[in-house]
Amino acid sequence: MVQSIRLLSKGPFLHAHHPASAADRSVSSSDITDPFSSPHLTYSTDGVDTFPAPSAYLSRRHSWVHVFSEGKIHQSQERTMRYFKWGVARLILEAEPMPDIVPMWIEGTDQIMHESRKFPRFVPRALKDVSVTFGEQVDTEKIFGDLRRQWKALRKKEEEASAGGRVLEIGILTDSLKYGKEAVALRKECTRRIRGEVLKVRRQRGLPDEDPKAGLVETWKHEGGAIEGKMKDGTWVKDV
Repeated sequence: MVQSIRLLSKGPFLHAHHPASAADRSVSSSDITDPFSSPHLTYSTDGVDTFPAPSAYLSRRHSWVHVFSEGKIHQSQERTMRYFKWGVARLILEAEPMPDIVPMWIEGTDQIMHESRKFPRFVPRALKDVSVTFGEQVDTEKIFGDLRRQWKALRKKEEEASAGGRVLEIGILTDSLKYGKEAVALRKECTRRIRGEVLKVRRQRGLPDEDPKAGLVETWKHEGGAIEGKMKDGTWVKDV
């Protein structure tokens, strides 16, 4: 997530008080990290080798980041969506500057690799139609500007409350910014709004409006303990 936020941002991601350093080869080293969730600009796979993290490359700044916000394969005859996970809200709220957003709607992939398919399960079904519909670029200031201003104020408040007024690097959160009531509320509202933008593209495809409850995490709790397979409502889900 940290690297995704930074790929959308301009950088730089190092401050004068935080210079680059050689890789630490010890097993407990912070260099042995997941490059997609760590703030470090390098990572190691074994404590000996060292590789640049994705956002370390200047040419990758302001990248396109494609997000499937449901976080799961979700196949429904009614072409409905699950609730969106909050990671997409972090990309919108924390990236600097505000990223451009283009909503997309993809249909037909379930006909190629439906989760209920039988042998030969590993073979894609040929001669199926797939459509990819792009919506208009979102007016991000109009839709998300107020949320970003609230987020920046919350972040500044957290920095001022820290020892020495420490400036938080892009993509790095304190526990309060992760789990605090205000922070959680902002991410929930941001996620609701971006889901609404995708629903507009769905509507362009001639599909009827879905039940508003489909966008609520509380609705999907009724799936029970099953993580994958056929759900109670007839949809098919696979964790990715």
